Amino acid sequence: MQSGDRQGSAFGVYVHWPFCLSKCPYCDFNSHVSHVPVDETRFARAFAAEIATTAARIPGRTVSTIFFGGGTPSLMQPATVGAILDAIARHWSIASDVEVTLEANPTSVEATRFRGFRSAGINRVSLGVQALDDTALKALGRLHSAQEALGAVALARSIFERYSFDLIYARPGQARGFLATRFPTTHGQEPSAATISFTGARRNMPASDRARTAGSRPRPSAAPQRPRSSRKAGLPGWSRSDTAWSAMRCSHESRSPTSFC
Repeated sequence: MQSGDRQGSAFGVYVHWPFCLSKCPYCDFNSHVSHVPVDETRFARAFAAEIATTAARIPGRTVSTIFFGGGTPSLMQPATVGAILDAIARHWSIASDVEVTLEANPTSVEATRFRGFRSAGINRVSLGVQALDDTALKALGRLHSAQEALGAVALARSIFERYSFDLIYARPGQARGFLATRFPTTHGQEPSAATISFTGARRNMPASDRARTAGSRPRPSAAPQRPRSSRKAGLPGWSRSDTAWSAMRCSHESRSPTSFC
């Protein structure tokens, strides 16, 4: 847990949902494939207890950002998300302009929950698109198609005022200048309307891992710098390996000290 310099300062809450339908070979986050249905009611109670315990240690704060990460939090039912948000609101004040982000996979099944998430209190989604051709998506272990991804982005744009989607660069065999050819297809609107972040794939990822959709973690290594093509497209730097338009990037990752639940 990171705290601010003074009592009562704004801060963010990160909620981790560790479950996925499959383990992507490039992922080294704390995520797991559950082979039995997850008891979401039990997990919601556990989150509520953790939030209460944390609030007792850190009272009097104003929550300015909430981020549901994973794992794949879009596998949760909207009611579970709403219950967790209610628990946060019971213990801390919520800023009037709070940003509430949920990471989501762009499969057609999960996209059907977007309106439910919006009703539950989510006002920003971050879509794990990762690539825009089916061959690359298969190599990355992703379960969606490029067409599903584009459909999910369009649906997110119609429901949420703020959204983003991730693309992985520096993949093995990826040609330079991919952004110049793919960017107009993915976006098709003014730069202020969305965020695209680029996360460098690890250079040491073994070929055997690239072909798997579940299994062991890749060997860690430093992420590469953002590609020149992102600068040519007018994308300013954000962090060492990510880039995004500052107007719509995730406030949780750039502003608030954070409590982890």
